[in-house]
Amino acid sequence: MSILKLMPAYKSYIWGGSRLKTEYNKVYDGEKLAETWELSCHPDGPSRIVNGTFKGRTLREYISAMGSRVLGSNCQVFREFPILIKLIDAKDDLSVQVHPNNIDALENEHQYGKTEMWYVLDAEPGAYLYYGFKRELSKEEFRRHIENDTLTEVLNAVPVHKGDLFYIPAGTIHAICKNIVVAEIQQSSNVTYRVYDHGRIGADGAPRQLHIEQALEVTKLTPPRTDYNFGGHLARSAYFTVDIADAPSTICCDDESFTSILVVDGSGSVICGDEEMTCQKGDSLFIPANSGQCELRGDMRTLCTRVGTI
Repeated sequence: MSILKLMPAYKSYIWGGSRLKTEYNKVYDGEKLAETWELSCHPDGPSRIVNGTFKGRTLREYISAMGSRVLGSNCQVFREFPILIKLIDAKDDLSVQVHPNNIDALENEHQYGKTEMWYVLDAEPGAYLYYGFKRELSKEEFRRHIENDTLTEVLNAVPVHKGDLFYIPAGTIHAICKNIVVAEIQQSSNVTYRVYDHGRIGADGAPRQLHIEQALEVTKLTPPRTDYNFGGHLARSAYFTVDIADAPSTICCDDESFTSILVVDGSGSVICGDEEMTCQKGDSLFIPANSGQCELRGDMRTLCTRVGTI
């Protein structure tokens, strides 16, 4: 079995909407579907296999049974499965937040830090997000703006449109704002330090927890970089390499890495060897390393993610 179709873990948060159900074909009974964890071995939300011998089992269970060869040689440097891929529907503003780097996260949270990227799948007119600071701040200024409830005054608000890309290294303060749908490719981590949450009340009737002191220690107090060169890829880091692949096209699944295929628009099929898997918008596929050439057919756009080297 060279093509595994995955069922995501579903996350219902206060800011979520319904577009993942109505437009990305997610079957979920709740009212708000904020995130689907499409490719995940994280214990907080593992994805499961829906076809073949391993149907119903988690992706982690499949990897444990089949061995590290299905991940590829580039994954051998990582202690845990290195990436997590999500679809996110922000009906309302997310909290302003920051993620620690590996050193701080492993020491204090006992899991990896979080570098991530967003690929904007859709955005309503006037939509924007926060991406770093407008100018360099001191730690004292940062604390003062948090305490005075004026943090958004110094955040870098960026208008967004379908197809925009944002690369967000650990330590970069950020927030997806309302009326945006994104695909997020990130390190496999669930460490988030909330800095500002718009005064919202959680399901328990209390304000949601903030992590001010932790954020003060890990946040980069400078404007974001704008000079990234990803060498022809959509994005590239020490953890993930992401490309857009539009059908019809062919991708190579060599022995260096598995390939994640996330269908973000349209429909079609993926052919690998003598296997063919039909797919539609919202589907997530896992192709083991060393599966050879995979052909994308139909009329669809996909995000293909591999673990690469820099």
